[in-house]
Amino acid sequence: MTLRTSNVEKLRSDDFDVLIVGGGINGAVSAASLAGRGVRVALIDKGDFAGGVSSNSSNLAWGGIKYLESGELLLVNKLCKSRNRLMHAYPSTVKEVRFLTTIQKGFRFWPFFVYLGSLLYWVIGRFETRAPRYLPPAAIERTEPVIDTRNASGGLEYSDCYLYDNDARFVFNFVRKSLNYGGIAANYVESVASHHDGKRWLTQARDVVSGDTFSISSKVVINACGPEVDAYNARVAQHTRYRHLFSKGIHLIVDRVTDNKRVLAFFASDGRLFFMIPMGPKTCIGTTDTQEDSPAVSVTDADRQFVLDNVNAMTDLDPPLTQADVIAERVGVRPLAVKGEGSDADWVQLSRKHVVEVNEATRHVSIFGGKLTDCLNVGDEIAQWVERLGVAVPEKDNLWYGEPGADLRAEFMLQAKLMQLDALTAASSSEPLSERFWRRYGESAFGLLERIREDKSCVELLIENAEYTRCEIELAARREMIVKLEDFMRRRSKIEQVVRKEVIADAPGLREACEILFGDEADERLREYLA
Repeated sequence: MTLRTSNVEKLRSDDFDVLIVGGGINGAVSAASLAGRGVRVALIDKGDFAGGVSSNSSNLAWGGIKYLESGELLLVNKLCKSRNRLMHAYPSTVKEVRFLTTIQKGFRFWPFFVYLGSLLYWVIGRFETRAPRYLPPAAIERTEPVIDTRNASGGLEYSDCYLYDNDARFVFNFVRKSLNYGGIAANYVESVASHHDGKRWLTQARDVVSGDTFSISSKVVINACGPEVDAYNARVAQHTRYRHLFSKGIHLIVDRVTDNKRVLAFFASDGRLFFMIPMGPKTCIGTTDTQEDSPAVSVTDADRQFVLDNVNAMTDLDPPLTQADVIAERVGVRPLAVKGEGSDADWVQLSRKHVVEVNEATRHVSIFGGKLTDCLNVGDEIAQWVERLGVAVPEKDNLWYGEPGADLRAEFMLQAKLMQLDALTAASSSEPLSERFWRRYGESAFGLLERIREDKSCVELLIENAEYTRCEIELAARREMIVKLEDFMRRRSKIEQVVRKEVIADAPGLREACEILFGDEADERLREYLA
């Protein structure tokens, strides 16, 4: 029996304090926060964990510098505190990165005025990052020759944070954390109906894999469906003051355009922020900001051309980027929380702040909006609300998030050093394998060392340039609820985002990876993925 099938059986048979519907960042941190505090919690998602918005972000954990322009100082203060909290809690994952922003002639603010804004941002951020600096055009050219400075009037360099691995991996680690604390989670389980009988919620669920239906009993239901919060509330007859507007954002991933590991920031042709973000050996470029009526979106030719036109206009790439250079694409909608029924809000000016709305009579909670940077605040707020709704929270002061302590990390690094782990992969990796193992798996990485001691071939890469070893795929098969090959290739890892699909399809080790993940179903899952 797999971890997922075992959890589905528990969903059928157990009673829960809280059922969370939706396994994106809001649902994942809610599950980790509640389970870590001793609440009996279940988490389901009709697809894979982080299958929507939470796997299509800019991979940035930033304090919201752009909200200074709209005067939202309290929001910037809150986001900077949240960013700093993530930096301290996840030092291997949430890392400081320099942003080099170029201001073009004719921009709505003088470059030095923007620089003064970055100083204010640094102060609001409690000086937790390196200080900003002002750069005239000649200094920009020296610092980053790839930037076209012919129309630049100046710029600045400041710091924020980004995720070293992908956003979906970060989200899944919160799901994994909830499991470690006794929570029950299952992907590909859909909520098809739910009603409150006066005391409890009875949610009719369908196992998407088997087709079986069953009922989940809980005292509280939390709607963490991201962009589909409104649709879910309509199905379960929950009327809320807030709702969502949708803003589509896309990113294109290309081969690395500069060896300097900084984010290049510009203002696109329509005045909106535009980034070139390091992603290991690749660069992630975007984003757009297009209002949509539905969360079901895709990348259009116009989207691609907008990104390519802007990056080529702002850089000295030779030759310029074309659609043939695009390795992978990311697309999703930002769910923006608005109050009321009107549709005349300026979605470009709307912030990504989250709103928790609660129906205390039925003990139903809806989470609107939000962003990765603010995720720990969401977890804490949800725990407070669940207690207010009458659910016992026995371990309310437990630290439910963060990497394991420094002593445990030092012990892992010592063991890895003594077995010469990093020497085994020095020629095929962009960073020490010990660092990568610890960042991705924390204390579970000790099991990887033991597996490699048993069989050194487990350290081999099955897919060239993918930076995932055989023993990691074995671990994923046991602990990460991989139902489809895409779950691993696109979300538990970022292989699909940094290796071209045709290269993946031709990789000699792809079939072996499928055998490890799916056993007798390997051929079926491989055909499904390649189709």
